[in-house]
Amino acid sequence: MSHLSLLLDLQPAAWHDPTQSLQFSTFLAHILVFLNAHLAQKHENSLAIFGAFPGKSIMLYSSIDQTKPADRRVQPDPNWYQPFKTLDAALTERIREEMPQPSNSSEAEEPLPVPVALVGALAKALCCKSSTYCNFNRIIQATKVEAPSDTPLVMPESRILIVSVSPDAAASYIPLMNSIFSAQKLKVVIDVCKIYGPDTTFLQQAAYLTGGSYIRMCFLQPPSVRSLLAVPTTDRVDFRAACFCHKDIIDAGYVCSVCLSIFCQPVPVCSTCRYAHLSTRLMRPI
Repeated sequence: MSHLSLLLDLQPAAWHDPTQSLQFSTFLAHILVFLNAHLAQKHENSLAIFGAFPGKSIMLYSSIDQTKPADRRVQPDPNWYQPFKTLDAALTERIREEMPQPSNSSEAEEPLPVPVALVGALAKALCCKSSTYCNFNRIIQATKVEAPSDTPLVMPESRILIVSVSPDAAASYIPLMNSIFSAQKLKVVIDVCKIYGPDTTFLQQAAYLTGGSYIRMCFLQPPSVRSLLAVPTTDRVDFRAACFCHKDIIDAGYVCSVCLSIFCQPVPVCSTCRYAHLSTRLMRPI
């Protein structure tokens, strides 16, 4: 049993980039095929889809919560497997409703940073995992299931897949790292699929620290099966951090000896913990 949380980077300016050959409609069709394959692997597999829009993050679809109005509007079709039809119709309609149209101004043609809403979508995906865990325990207690010793109860295997098209945003470094550490504690694997554009340093670290993959394919199988397959791995990971003072990605910096905040230059007072350094030598360079 596997639970997949999919995070879609839905930055209109990035998807309407005339220099890229992949159209959003083609991408959405490929995503739907991938999601249908995930549901077809096992009847108990579940799915949650989150959209990261400019300034907001929204849950677009959940196979666990079937009380949404969009689900009730889907009419049964004998030529379709009903979960596939429900997913395709609900996801397409929600994206059409929430996707903002790109502006015609010159600012829309400039590269935009990764929206902060991507971090919000990641936090919601982690909350969804915790909710799934709580519901699993509640069902066990309600039904008073006693599993034999040779057949232990198996928790749903949760993982997160981030589909990214935008570059890094240094301002999102701290909340993103907090989400990564939370995923580590929850034992949630974060996979990253970079569609196009430059590699994202922060998402590379997210995949590496949680045991996920930062590649362009091979996301269908759950983590427990990957050890049996020849899955591509990431040979090089960019571990650079962003300084707390200017939010710039730096190769070398200074670390506060109290709270471990990173700065691009020595400062007399730490802006995070307000510790007054008697000497700039107390700040250790990295």
